[in-house]
Amino acid sequence: MSRRKLLVGSAGVAGALVAGWALSADDKPHWYNPATVSAKTERKKRPLPSRTEQVNNLQAGHTYDVLIIGGGATGAGCALDATTRGLRTALVEADDFASGTSSRSTKLIHGGVRYLQKAILQLDYDQYKMVKEALHERANMLEVAPHLTRPLPILLPVYKWWQVPYYWFGIKMYDLVAGDRNLKSSYYLSKKNTLELFPMLKSDNLCGGIVYYDGQQDDARMNLAIALTAARHGATIANHVSVIKLHKTEGKLSGARLRDEMTGKEWDVKAKSIINATGPFTDSIRRMDDQNVKSICCPSSGVHIVLPGYYSPEHMGLLDPATSDGRVIFFLPWLKGTIAGTTDLPCQVTHNPKPTEDEILFILTEVKNYLNPDVEVRRGDVLSAWSGIRPLVSDPNKPDTQSLARNHIVHVSPSGLVTIAGGKWTTYRAMAAETIDAAIESANLKPLYKECQTDGFLIEGAHGWTPTMYIRLVQDFGLEMEVAQHLAKSYGDRAFAVAKMASMTGKRWPIIGKKIHPEFPYIDAEIRYGVREYACTAVDMVARRLRLAFLNVQAAAEALPAIVDIMAEELKWSDAEKQKQTKIAADFLANEMGQMVNRASRDKIPINLSKDEIQTYIKRFQIIDKDRKGYVSINDIRRSLKNYGEDVTGEQLHEILKEIDTNMNGQVELDEYLQMMSAIKSGHVAYSRFARMAEMEEEHHEREQLIKKISVERSGGGL
Repeated sequence: MSRRKLLVGSAGVAGALVAGWALSADDKPHWYNPATVSAKTERKKRPLPSRTEQVNNLQAGHTYDVLIIGGGATGAGCALDATTRGLRTALVEADDFASGTSSRSTKLIHGGVRYLQKAILQLDYDQYKMVKEALHERANMLEVAPHLTRPLPILLPVYKWWQVPYYWFGIKMYDLVAGDRNLKSSYYLSKKNTLELFPMLKSDNLCGGIVYYDGQQDDARMNLAIALTAARHGATIANHVSVIKLHKTEGKLSGARLRDEMTGKEWDVKAKSIINATGPFTDSIRRMDDQNVKSICCPSSGVHIVLPGYYSPEHMGLLDPATSDGRVIFFLPWLKGTIAGTTDLPCQVTHNPKPTEDEILFILTEVKNYLNPDVEVRRGDVLSAWSGIRPLVSDPNKPDTQSLARNHIVHVSPSGLVTIAGGKWTTYRAMAAETIDAAIESANLKPLYKECQTDGFLIEGAHGWTPTMYIRLVQDFGLEMEVAQHLAKSYGDRAFAVAKMASMTGKRWPIIGKKIHPEFPYIDAEIRYGVREYACTAVDMVARRLRLAFLNVQAAAEALPAIVDIMAEELKWSDAEKQKQTKIAADFLANEMGQMVNRASRDKIPINLSKDEIQTYIKRFQIIDKDRKGYVSINDIRRSLKNYGEDVTGEQLHEILKEIDTNMNGQVELDEYLQMMSAIKSGHVAYSRFARMAEMEEEHHEREQLIKKISVERSGGGL
């Protein structure tokens, strides 16, 4: 018998054995038969209260059944769960909804292929249950928010023949555990078909590929939609409101001291139960309750980068199951770009995590291993990079708190603080249900509905959404098709409310919808609508209402002045406040979205130009610097652009200057220009408008010289 047949046969026997074990281990009579998710289609007519109204409600002296601290996915899920059970619910978030880990994920909605592998190899029933729960929640998320989610095929390339049956069996088990909640069946692809679907893939030694399905989402907008759904159903929610102290009565928690971070005002609020859903900041709230409590959070940094869309097919991702250091790397199309990540390194808890150059280079190196040599993986193609902190936790309910919990934990302190920590994005709803159950029991609350109501509960924007809804937006409002598709996917049936706020373009087509950046479908109306979605700062807008900061940090910086101007109109900002917001947002883009590390990477590249190249670039520089000042000013740039018919605003001129002015002195020296050209040559910079302008200026100069020469020759010939 050949080795290949033996392996395939062994995989089949193992499959039968594991299936039998899982069948017998399941505490239900069938393999996997959860209640079918029932679509709760009633769209809440209640208008969304303004943030001012929400803060006033918090100050009105009400006693809440539940006060939730933290506006990430889990906190927002808790708010929706509690309010739909009929509990008087309040939620406060010190920063913005999804400002932490919930906006910095891999954007996957998944059950966990690796967890299932461990469950099978170790016969671990707890791991199996965790995967089964996550697969149910995966299906639920795709049903309750179809506009923000989609099934995504993910390719697992196979480079050794013996791995084909091994991976095929594992992925088929993934389908089997999902049962009737499976998205689509996995399948095997030949080498030829694999390369047809993923032409960027390295073909050497490729045996084929296995494709399976998971979900994908816009994480920050999903988080926001959950919070807005809770607000429409009666929850009082407020971002930029922090908890600075917990109050106790006879040893039991009875309320908290709050502070509005936008105004500085402080006040007390009463609550029967307080829920700590603060992710990486879990321990800081636990210490407010008990200063002597041991830390349970073990933070880990996960860095992701965004590359141009041509790095991956638009409708298929890639999984590298075994990187050089044993981690998993995903390579996924997302909003016309390509996400690659992630890393997994211990870190400190901080409100401002930053990606490092080492982590970015690690991801690029791993990506390079899987792409064919025709695809040059360049450092300069990194459009954005961010770090998210995973709140891995040890379980305080167990005597041995050294080992990290594989799943989430819910813990109730002696004073009644309910802490929910750990887990993952996909299972936010199940985690919230378990947390509210614990709050009801510990505080003896009297909900209208004892059981969780959110399984199948449609999220903001889902009620009237259809896959072809964008066509109505094009026809009814005169929006560009790409913009209409974006609005439908981001806002669902609320896209019509957004479109009504759009400005006239003054063009024949599109009729409305002024883009805030020419390369992206975001329009002015989204900024006005984003203020109604509780955006209070420029960072709230550019990072989480729009996803521009995550997609392209340079484009976000270029769009920032227009975003701040529109927000200033809506929020009545003074000139001083506009400057403050611009600076804070620019710092955020520089430090947290990878702009600074991108620039530092470019600047430390040694100049590796040949003598001829240096002479060419000196000539181009001197053509722009007509006055021989030794530097190029913003007026020189303006004049050069006008030479070939391009009229740009002052803000655009400053953006062109900033991309090359490394010492930030408002002018470009020759050494900065040579450094940029060297970085372009080495691949650390993909494109520079200044470099392109210098090239075109040289061409313009040579044309002028040629015309003069011909004119002189003709004049001489006529004498």
